[in-house]
Amino acid sequence: MHAIKRELKLNKKEISQMRGNAGFKRFVYNYGLDLIISSWSFEDIKASDSKRIDAIKKVFTQVTMRRTEYTWMKQYPSTVYQSAFIDLKNAFSRWRQGLAKFPVKKTKKKGDSFTVYKNAGVYPEKGKPAFPFTNRVVICPGKIIKLPGLKQVRLKERINFLCSSQTFTVSRIADRWFVCFVLDAEKVPPRIHSIHKIGVDLGVKCLATCSDGSRYEMPVTTCQAKIKLGKHQWRNRNKIMGNKKLKIKASNNAKKCLNQLSKQHAHLANIRKDTTQKMTTDLSRKAYIIRIEDLNVVGMIANQKLAKAVSNNCFYEIRRQLIYKQSHYGTKVELVERWFPSSKMCSKCHHVQPMTLEDRIFNCQKCGQIQDRDENASKNLENAPLDKIRLA
Repeated sequence: MHAIKRELKLNKKEISQMRGNAGFKRFVYNYGLDLIISSWSFEDIKASDSKRIDAIKKVFTQVTMRRTEYTWMKQYPSTVYQSAFIDLKNAFSRWRQGLAKFPVKKTKKKGDSFTVYKNAGVYPEKGKPAFPFTNRVVICPGKIIKLPGLKQVRLKERINFLCSSQTFTVSRIADRWFVCFVLDAEKVPPRIHSIHKIGVDLGVKCLATCSDGSRYEMPVTTCQAKIKLGKHQWRNRNKIMGNKKLKIKASNNAKKCLNQLSKQHAHLANIRKDTTQKMTTDLSRKAYIIRIEDLNVVGMIANQKLAKAVSNNCFYEIRRQLIYKQSHYGTKVELVERWFPSSKMCSKCHHVQPMTLEDRIFNCQKCGQIQDRDENASKNLENAPLDKIRLA
């Protein structure tokens, strides 16, 4: 599967429409979440989460939507509330499997999003073959896209080829709106890589050090963006942002402050995303086997001295990107167990000696080899024994 994400170019009327759809989806999601939690108080009812949500959906369509105070729901596509119940099912399923925390209510502050999709539509008469792609939207090359249930909207970046998709997700980051859809296409991976095996050591000082001598660093602009973000937060520390429980409305200046704050958070996140995506793509293109250390990121963030650097360098995000790019570039990601002494062992004579975080140069006490700490660790990861390695 191949996904495409484009930024939308909307006017004020279209922005209001998108916010209304996102608010409708948020209302339905919170409505279903409240009812399914309250249904657990009835011990006589024994049903799975999926069956409970299906029953709540029937109540919503047959009772709630027909009330006079909820007539505003009819102006929005029906696929918006249907996708909200699907998302609620997935959230409870992931929680039951232990992959995520318990679902919480959606709020405006965490961004708006909603999903629309095209139904199968009207089929031809009996005895005649059905029309192909009746449940898909054809997207023509250009800067205009038609969303199911909504009108045509403009894109800031054109689509250069003819394609089709069924499901479209519209999301907001700060004051920018994006549309994302999936194509039934797969990327053809390259057959030849210039490097057979490479070890990658993720560090605090340097983002990544490779066994072939290449280095990747987080740009200085992240520090500048964090300083600017901290100054903005400090200057507006006494501003009243509103409180629903105390029935205090946010002022217009508070809304402007929140908008600027979300822009700066998005700017900082985009810098990190751009750096990690370029780094993982470059590694996946040139190396067939990529070996990284199975780091305990949660434990490292618990350390106050390392938390800032670890969260800034996105250790787990780099691992996640390398794993999902295996099918795109035909690579194989291997994890070296976290107790393997990659930083304490000499890459030449395999002598293990104690090392502290302050020691940036590895000086072997047995063979006398002097080498950079991260380069030594990356070579040890590349040459790690097979009993210390597992597939990601």
